[in-house]
Amino acid sequence: MNTESIAPFETIESAQEFLGLLTQALLESQVAIEEDIRAQTATVSPRRLDALKLIAYNLERLSVHMTRSHRILNDLRMLRRLLHEERPRIAA
Repeated sequence: MNTESIAPFETIESAQEFLGLLTQALLESQVAIEEDIRAQTATVSPRRLDALKLIAYNLERLSVHMTRSHRILNDLRMLRRLLHEERPRIAA
């Protein structure tokens, strides 16, 4: 099947790919915010520091949700394969 003709989120695999890209961007943002917090702790207003910490907290929450979503997609992919017998059965 030509993957270029598949619309985004048409398959579990395309959704997983998107989550991977989103997770990567999220990690980069988390690193940048943590660097901002460390660099500006003494020089920035307390209100701005609180805002940066809130951003870091929300990025962490989003990261947890992305991890859970990735696991759910893995489970769905496995169940789809099982239902459609896409995986070879192991002889017992």
